[in-house]
Amino acid sequence: MENKTVYLDTCTFNRPFDDQTQIKISLETQAKLFIQSLIKDNKLDMVYSYICFYENYINPFENKKLTIFEFSKYAKYTVIENKEILLKSKEISKNGIKPIDALHLSCAINAGVNYFITVDDGILKYNTNEIKIIDPIMFIKYWETYGGKK
Repeated sequence: MENKTVYLDTCTFNRPFDDQTQIKISLETQAKLFIQSLIKDNKLDMVYSYICFYENYINPFENKKLTIFEFSKYAKYTVIENKEILLKSKEISKNGIKPIDALHLSCAINAGVNYFITVDDGILKYNTNEIKIIDPIMFIKYWETYGGKK
């Protein structure tokens, strides 16, 4: 793991608030919380974006909004909108990715992040050489295999 920079999309941030009786959701939640602990312990650097801020801002659930906002303070870098991001997101959208998700991907690519962590099946199916798209569970498997050393 040469580059230890990650980008978590909004659905990943919201995973702990989903129905935890479903085993997949529960496992993704535990993995996401472990990733957050790595970020807090400075073992991973998190990149955040204006799209994350926007989606969190329009979240109708105040407790979710405040929890995510508080964690956003751990970001080492925040991506702001620019023409390059908008153009890239349009290109990504042409591959069946929702526009807001394309903006997340474009922000992460623009920031040079190696790992885009998501629980969104549509995004996980997107294939690109520009960034590694991975779910929280697979990221943890990778992290534990290489111990954050590679």
